[in-house]
Amino acid sequence: MILASGSPRRRELLGNLGVPFRVLVSGEAEDSPERDPERLAGELAGLKARAVARQHPQTVVIAADTVVATGGELLGKPEDEAENAAFLHRLSGQTHQVYTGVTVIVAGQETGGVERTDVTFRSLTDAEIHHYARTGEGLDKAGGYGIQALGMALVARVDGDYSNVVGFPLGLVIRLLRGAGVTVWGE
Repeated sequence: MILASGSPRRRELLGNLGVPFRVLVSGEAEDSPERDPERLAGELAGLKARAVARQHPQTVVIAADTVVATGGELLGKPEDEAENAAFLHRLSGQTHQVYTGVTVIVAGQETGGVERTDVTFRSLTDAEIHHYARTGEGLDKAGGYGIQALGMALVARVDGDYSNVVGFPLGLVIRLLRGAGVTVWGE
């Protein structure tokens, strides 16, 4: 099996499922005119999976993509510390949505789905925002924060699948992998 993602978080979560795999990053551009976050997450996961599956047609390929949205605005990966701080100001005291699309391809058959989780940030002070942005932790993450590390201190509440916010919704992943004939946790 191939994980079409360079994300260390996805690698760790997939490894915890007892599934042997190797990593091959698709290199596919993550550009799309799609503005609906749910459709965008599914579309980008599919693009990544298909790019790798074309190179390895006899291998099970899984790919994922996470999109953060608030008030109709998509928040990608911040370019720099200043944009990261701007994202955090936007999220402070608000509830936003995290969508992760997952696509599995085996023998030319593609299945997928999208998970949504609502995340509420507590009201953050300017000092907290700038401290977190300076750490650089959020620079490679949609929305500009990572819930599994220091960024968990930003969050007041999670409604839905926590692993989705990390970027790999395990319930959906397990269902898709088992549907593709992959043994997960010995089943």
